[in-house]
Amino acid sequence: MTTLYAAEQLAQACTLGTSTLFEASGLTTSAADAAIRPIWAGASVAGPAYPLECAPGDNLSIHIAMEQAPRGSILVISTSGFVAGYWGEVLTVAAEAAGIAGLVIDGGVRDIAALTARRFAVFSRGISMRGTIKASAPSVGQPISFTGTPVAAGDLVVADDDGVLVIPAAHAERCLAQGQLRADKEARMMQALQGGQSTLELMGLTRWRMQQ
Repeated sequence: MTTLYAAEQLAQACTLGTSTLFEASGLTTSAADAAIRPIWAGASVAGPAYPLECAPGDNLSIHIAMEQAPRGSILVISTSGFVAGYWGEVLTVAAEAAGIAGLVIDGGVRDIAALTARRFAVFSRGISMRGTIKASAPSVGQPISFTGTPVAAGDLVVADDDGVLVIPAAHAERCLAQGQLRADKEARMMQALQGGQSTLELMGLTRWRMQQ
């Protein structure tokens, strides 16, 4: 069953960002492969995961997921790294109508100009004009391994220019709280830096100062 997050929590996750949340979480397996990148700069999204698997060059699982994924979900799709045009403008329009918040795929997408113009958050391994067949659906809505990161329905997905983070649902509230503490600490540090202090001083690293 998909875990729902309050709108305030999702907004907080986007504001904190993946880097802050990852550092604060202590969950070393939650960061997806760094090769998974946004297709347009500034894309940012947070929401509950809806995982699925596609066979290489086959996107039938995606069409099935469109009817099953709860509104607000982020589709997290494993393709075993096979890059093809699993997703394009038509599926984006379908996703918007179904209330899907975004897409994270270990494969390829196409119709980049249209996806960018619609400002739909898509994170993918690559871009490919090559289409797909619709013949098999290995897994829809079940736990998967996404580039080595475990993903189950309801896990908190946060994605932005720094990458894709998947936080297990049981750890989401703690990670948001820890992330906020880290962000507040860094804000105080940046204020001190503007006041003339150095990073060596603020991080307790003055022993590394060169002897004159």
